[in-house]
Parts: sequence; structure tokens; C-alpha cells
Amino acid sequence: MSYMALYRKFRPGEFEDVKGQDAIVKTLKNQISAGRIGHAYLFCGTRGTGKTTVAKIFAKAVNCEHPVDGSPCGECAACRAIAAGNSMNVIEIDAASNNGVDNIREIREEVAYRPTEGRYKVYIIDEVHMLSIGAFNALLKTLEEPPEYVIFILATTEANKIPVTILSRCQRYDFKRISIDTIAARLRELIDKEQWDVEEKAVRYIAKAADGSMRDGLSLLDQCAAFYIGERLTYDHVLEILGAVDTDVFSRLLREILSMDVSKVIETVDELVMGGRELSQLAADFTWYLRNLLLVKCSDDMEDVLDVSTENLAQLKEEAGMIENETLIRYIRIFSDLTSQLRYSTQKRVLLEVTLIKLCRPAMEQNSDALLDRIRLIEKQLEEGVAVRVDAEASVAGSRREEEREAPRKVKQELPKALNEDVKAVAKDFRSIAGDASPMLRTYLKRVRLSAGEGNRLMIVAPDEMSAGVLGTEAHKEELERLIEEKIGKTVELEVRQVENGGRFEDSFVDIEKLIHMEITVED
Repeated sequence: MSYMALYRKFRPGEFEDVKGQDAIVKTLKNQISAGRIGHAYLFCGTRGTGKTTVAKIFAKAVNCEHPVDGSPCGECAACRAIAAGNSMNVIEIDAASNNGVDNIREIREEVAYRPTEGRYKVYIIDEVHMLSIGAFNALLKTLEEPPEYVIFILATTEANKIPVTILSRCQRYDFKRISIDTIAARLRELIDKEQWDVEEKAVRYIAKAADGSMRDGLSLLDQCAAFYIGERLTYDHVLEILGAVDTDVFSRLLREILSMDVSKVIETVDELVMGGRELSQLAADFTWYLRNLLLVKCSDDMEDVLDVSTENLAQLKEEAGMIENETLIRYIRIFSDLTSQLRYSTQKRVLLEVTLIKLCRPAMEQNSDALLDRIRLIEKQLEEGVAVRVDAEASVAGSRREEEREAPRKVKQELPKALNEDVKAVAKDFRSIAGDASPMLRTYLKRVRLSAGEGNRLMIVAPDEMSAGVLGTEAHKEELERLIEEKIGKTVELEVRQVENGGRFEDSFVDIEKLIHMEITVED
């Protein structure tokens, strides 16, 4: 005898065996017990949640000779014939391949004849949303007023594609996704019946990979068990067969991205590719990992929502303190989009590597979302000191050369009488004053220009919004005011402004440094 797949071998034969759809099962049983059976039903829901199975059990129950509390006995001739697929009273139609007007006309002609045995003719039309508009129209009248011995059960995964004229003639039941706990319990029950040796962690992962579908869970278990016949099926075996990745790898990958270590990130990707991991699944699972991380950051009471072990939860809490909410949300959006792109890409590895490199090198991104990562990178480089110092020296040298080239072209101008002498003194020594500032402040001060404000106010004009935002913080203004006070012994009020987009400094501000003809020197 040929092997029978688990989802067929253990398909529920009575309502009590249906898992995860308790409300629907109870309603249908009550209707059968009370004799209040409808003439048309619409079963909606994602794949593998029990729509066709419940339809067949319902067909058995309405024709059963000895029903028990609305559930079929499974022993009478009618129940056995329906279970074996030999009953003339239950007609299954696949609308995906029988979606024309002629197919529906055949049904309209057949319903005129009473069932030869049993009480009801039950038509189960699967994937009913695949019917053509003409077929739907042909079905309307029969569906609204069928003979008393006919029941229609329409099953679909896309109820939004069904005309409202059909929806209004049916009792609608929405089959929800089955929980991980329910799928895992059913898998464990069948594993015990088959006398297989499967690790509990492996069962939980298969249940999670099923994504709410009991049939998918049984198919995945069948696939994994077949690969390791006669051996113990472990969590690592399941990951290997399904091309999935352990959460420890996600943790390592996230830490490498946060540390902006491109070489280690690429090594991790190479390790996963050589291990045969599916990159589309990798991106999807990593998005889910980031989602768990966001939930941990948002609330301390997520143990019940997150289906993770105690060790993994502790690891998530540790990583939650390493990343900001805005950055985490940005990563989730990037990998969610990447998951969709990888499905249709012929160069999946290249697409994944480019995405990861952009995260490690935010300067490559020109959009505003990467701004926080770019600031974080600058702060990290400033802390390390070496790389920033080289860049600063190059910037200073370039500034000196530019001033030397422009020196002959400068035209002497008299200082306006309104210019305060204290502000003039500060402007004269400003570059040396800036050289004593903290590393981050010193970096941003290299690109500013000086102008006169009202009274004894010194105006610091930044070239862009980002620089103005950094220099305008209270901490940085206080630091610079303190340095000025130490230098000249007097207090000068500072005002931070920025050059308007597309504008020029010369059109909006008076350059104090040009007016006093100072020779600029910069010291780090």
C-alpha cells in the first residue's frame, strides 16, 4: 500500500477532532441538533485551517442516521460512504478548474433531482472566488432559493473577491489562524501515535513555521520525519531541512550591524549561504526577530506574547538596550521590503549583502532615515579618535590652502561702527578658541562662518540643518560660551543660525572674519 501523507491520514472525521475553530464547530453542531440547518454557507480563512474538513464533517452530520449531539456517528452507511468518497449526496467541485457558466448550469440541472439515499445533497465548492462573473450570476438564483434537500458550502481563501450578491445569500464563517500551542499539541499527539522520536523544541519550531495552518504543520512534520527516518528528529535537523536559521545567528548578525563591522556581516552571510540557508526565509525570520525586539523595548510584560525561551528573552532584553526605537523601526521596514524583493530576485545574495552594507555604512544612504545611523557612526569615530583626527587634519589643510588662494583677492573694508569690540576680539581668535573644544563640537565648528548679531551677540552660521541642530544644543552653546569667557574674560552671547536652502552666505550675512582681515590658523 502506498504511503499516505499525515494531513490525509489524520484528517478529522468528526467535529471533536477539529482543532482551533471551537466557535464555528459549536455553532454548526447546535444548528444540526436544533434542526435549523441553513441552505448556503461561506467558509472563509487562510489555507489549512479546516474549511474543507469542516464542510465534509457537516455533510456527514446532516446525512447521518444516528447523529450524536450534532456530530456524525461515523458508523452508519451514509457516514462510511461519505468518508470513502463514494456518496452520491456529497459533490465536491474545484472552482479553480470548473469556473465556467456551463459548470454551474450542470449544478442547476442536478439539484432538481432528490438524493437517492440520505436527506441532503451537499455541494462543496472549493476556491469559489475563482468562478467567473458569468458563473456567479448563474449561481445566484439557485443559491438564493435551492430545493429544501440541497445545501451549498462555499469555501475560499479570498472572500474579498466574491460578489456581495453571493455574500448576502450565505451564512459566513471566518476560520481563524490556529495558534502555535494548538498546532504543537496536535503534532505531538500524532507523533506519539506514529511512535516517532522528535525533540520538543523541534515540534515548537515546526508549529511556528506553519504560520497558523494545521495542514502546513503536518506537511512540514512529514517532510522532516522522512529525512531522518529511524533517527531522533532534533531542532537543528529541522533548521537544516527547512533552510531556516537559529536565533543565535540573528543575534550575532544584529550585533555586527550595530557595530558596523562590514567584514563580519559578510562572513556571516557567506556562512549561511554555504550552509544552504534560504535567503528569503532568512530575511523574513530576521524581520520577525526585530519585531520581537521592538515588543521587548515597548513593554516589560511580553513573555506571553513572545514565543521564546527564557534564555532568548534575556538575550532580547540585553539587545533592546543597544538599539534605539527609531533605528529598530527603520530596520524592520528595510527587511520587510527586502523580503518581498528577494522572492522575485535572481541575485538574492547580492541584494541581501548590499542592504546589510548600507546599514553598516549609513553615509551611502542619502535619505533622512539614515541620519541617526550617520550621527551614531560619527560619535563612534570621535570616541576612537584616530580616523577622525586624520579627516580633521585634511580638512584643516584644505581650509588653509583655500584661504591662501583667496588672500590676494580680498578687498580691505572698514569695520562697521556698530560692531562691538568684544565681538571683534572673539572673531579674531575664534579658530584658536574652537581648537580647544570637545572633539564633536570642534568637528562641526570647522565649517561655520561668523557674523554679527544685535549688541554683543556673535552669530554662528552653520552650512546646513544638521550642523545647526548639533551646534544649537544647550550643552554645546554653554561649552563654547565658557571657552570664550576663559579666552577674553568677558561674556559674549551666541546665536546659532543656518544658511537657507539654496542660498549663499554672502547674500544673508556679513562675514566678520573678512572684515577684520585676520589670518586664520586652526589648531587641533
